[in-house]
Amino acid sequence: MSELKAYAVWDAGTRWFHWLNVLCVIGLMAVGLVILFGRDLGISGDGKVLLKTVHTLIGYVFALNLIWRFIWGFLGNQHARWQSIKIKRGFIGTVRQYLASIRAGRPEQYLGHNPLGRLSVVLLFALLATQMVTGLVLAGTDLFFPPLGHWIAQWVAAPGIDPGLLVANAPQMYDSAAYESMREYRKIFGTIHVYGFYTLAVVIVMHIVAVVVTEIRSGSNIISAMFTGHKILSERPQDEQH
Repeated sequence: MSELKAYAVWDAGTRWFHWLNVLCVIGLMAVGLVILFGRDLGISGDGKVLLKTVHTLIGYVFALNLIWRFIWGFLGNQHARWQSIKIKRGFIGTVRQYLASIRAGRPEQYLGHNPLGRLSVVLLFALLATQMVTGLVLAGTDLFFPPLGHWIAQWVAAPGIDPGLLVANAPQMYDSAAYESMREYRKIFGTIHVYGFYTLAVVIVMHIVAVVVTEIRSGSNIISAMFTGHKILSERPQDEQH
């Protein structure tokens, strides 16, 4: 029987990001679904504005947390850094070797992300960044919130109306032609945001299933390690530095 050994892997910055991101994504998805199906649920125009406001406020926390993680990718420990998930030459061979170890019933163990996990993390970060950027644009076009709301308000304000006083769902304050032009500009961001939401939901489910299955098959504590920062492995990790 292999001897179990504990390794310090996930630093505090990475763990705090992970769980705050989980909470934000759950909140954003829940409120976003209600907004998406607001008409079917009988939600009024003012009710929808309130929901969008809540969605945006959670989104600001989500965005700041994600930006923090991008910065931490240059400052954190070796497993938090972007170098740890970089797709390098020979990566396909590493994936094949890892899959072969799974088929053989003895999955290779890693301190950081295994090869499939690295692909998952890259995809997740790309989707999260897409949702952040499109969400900030929509916050500006729907609610005139920062960082773009100031310019959007100047674009659509009716003559004689102070752009700084514009509020959502107040058509009497808008120049109708400019507002329609803005809504046309908004469409592509709204479409990307909605389809990005569905794609992210699917990828998150796949990520959770993969983590649970990997923990069961490899016998390592992948889930609890994101709380404690320590992985307990029974085999020599493939990415251990010598």
